[in-house]
Amino acid sequence: MQGTDFDLGDALLSIEQEGPGEWPEPLPLTSKIDPLPYPTDALPETIRAAVEEVRDFVQAPVSMIAGSALAAVSLSSQALVDVERAAKLKGPCSISNLIIAESGERKTSIDGYFMTAIRDFETEQVELAKPILKQYEAEAAAWNARRAGLLDAIKAAAKAGNSCEGLEADLLELQQNEPIPPRIPRHIYQDATQEAQVKGLTVWPSGGVISSEAGAVFGSHGMGADSLMRNLSTYNILWDGGTLRFDRRTEGGSFTLKGARLTLSLQVQEATIRAFINKAGALARGTGFLARILIARPESTQGTRFFKEPPARWPALAAYHTRITEILNMPAPINEDGALEPRTLTLSPEAKVAWIVFHDTVEKELSCGGELIDIRDVASKAADNVARLAALFHVFEYGLEGEIQSGHIEAAARIVAWHLNESRRFFGKLAISSEAGNVARLDAWLLEYCRAERTDTVSTRTVSQYGPGPLRKKEPFASALNELIELDRVRLIKTGKQKSIQLNPALIEGAK
Repeated sequence: MQGTDFDLGDALLSIEQEGPGEWPEPLPLTSKIDPLPYPTDALPETIRAAVEEVRDFVQAPVSMIAGSALAAVSLSSQALVDVERAAKLKGPCSISNLIIAESGERKTSIDGYFMTAIRDFETEQVELAKPILKQYEAEAAAWNARRAGLLDAIKAAAKAGNSCEGLEADLLELQQNEPIPPRIPRHIYQDATQEAQVKGLTVWPSGGVISSEAGAVFGSHGMGADSLMRNLSTYNILWDGGTLRFDRRTEGGSFTLKGARLTLSLQVQEATIRAFINKAGALARGTGFLARILIARPESTQGTRFFKEPPARWPALAAYHTRITEILNMPAPINEDGALEPRTLTLSPEAKVAWIVFHDTVEKELSCGGELIDIRDVASKAADNVARLAALFHVFEYGLEGEIQSGHIEAAARIVAWHLNESRRFFGKLAISSEAGNVARLDAWLLEYCRAERTDTVSTRTVSQYGPGPLRKKEPFASALNELIELDRVRLIKTGKQKSIQLNPALIEGAK
């Protein structure tokens, strides 16, 4: 049909052009949820200054930059403290965030700015541990050789019909004296499989998955039908600070992971997350996986990021790195079993009141007719995320002593409330049917075309040639156009055989 005019026939409403007439007020397409400005001023001063300094140069969405900064704070602090919201309501302070954006938004570059201190710390710790690591490798090689020799001897004795009792006792004693690898901090995981991440956490029980290509998480073979539930549950348990038991028949055997902490900081393209949700179905939200994550779907800044010379100095970022390094150098409370035993931060009486106010305000909106009813799963974790974020702010500004103050609760509440709005925007858009999606596509394309061409009229032939792909067929186009006509957003004008679409002037004026 491309290149020819639509034969709309009776599919369209019969509307005759009777002169310009008065346009009624156009009705909205949907109850659109507008994005809100990111509350940068809620960040602790040192973090805020670093975020703004990076934003001024990189020119990326501020919510993406702030998410990366907070991920580094979570990654450096999560091993040190848990947060107690109320009696018997205690848990990790780790946070997880997800940026929904297309490639080219510079998340890798932004992560580079904020993860520098952590990467430098890892490199330094590896250098310091080299003598211990060499000793361990020698002991492990000797242990493996002895184990192999005993296994061969047991096989030979069994084949010859001789007693293996003494050899088996020696093997048991050897197994109980296996060399323990040195605990060298590894904080950042990028392309590692989930199994490799978990295995790494048995050596150093605090880490983070920091990825600008989170298709490795949402679109990998590990997210196939057979293992989907297990992998989602694994991330949930790590977010909660629970215990994981892995039974393996392969080399390395079974192991238990207890008391580990994990930060997630991911970017994923909208098409990938949509495909993941479609494949996972109810599991994606039913398991609570997405509910635990602070979601952001920022407006792109591409097309406005004109060249800037990098600044000669980065004083705000340097102060941020200094504080991250100080936190990393605080001894991690790891017990003999390799599990973390963080100290517990509590809320001051005033902070407790502020936290309860936030909790109850959110709870009221979960009832029928409430603003958060469509994201009940996400909203149910919001108060938990407020406490976590407030604990991170406390550690960053004051260290491990004292109680969390109300100012940090209120600041964290503003940021989490912003993410709740982003979740409403994302999941609301996700729920749009294909028909409603076509209406929105046609509306957006017509408006963009008219603005670019400085006109208020578009021929149906032009739509058939250049309009959105799904609308180059008669039936979906007619259905979408009828909907826009009923909403008083457009008119169909017929001049002889020529058919054109005229936009309501209020839409064009409002878009200026």
